[in-house]
Amino acid sequence: MGIKIFVLLAMIFMHIVDDYYLQGWLASAKQKSWWEKNANDDLYKHDYIMALFMHSFSWSFMIMLPLAAYAAFTSAKFYPLLYLSNVLIHMCVDNLKANEKKINLVQDQVIHLIQIILTWAMVAFWPIGG
Repeated sequence: MGIKIFVLLAMIFMHIVDDYYLQGWLASAKQKSWWEKNANDDLYKHDYIMALFMHSFSWSFMIMLPLAAYAAFTSAKFYPLLYLSNVLIHMCVDNLKANEKKINLVQDQVIHLIQIILTWAMVAFWPIGG
């Protein structure tokens, strides 16, 4: 059980690193308003979607690194669909916060932590996880 808890803590740590330290310019670029102020042209009006995707891809990769290592050394199974699900959920949640302004930072972070816990549980405990 100890290693499973460590994997969860590592996932939360990776979340903090990617969501707070590594976003850089993407934190601004995933906001429609940034593009309207800095690249006000129809050519760029949907570019925020790519920024949302890139950040979500990076975040999902980071939080799943500890799970991938865990699966490599145990009988747990690692499913790429979990990765894709996290990318899509993270994109939608960040869009709700950055563009739709329907949730705040606390709600955003609680949803991401729930994502992490559910993903961890699916690999570490549930039948699909081995």
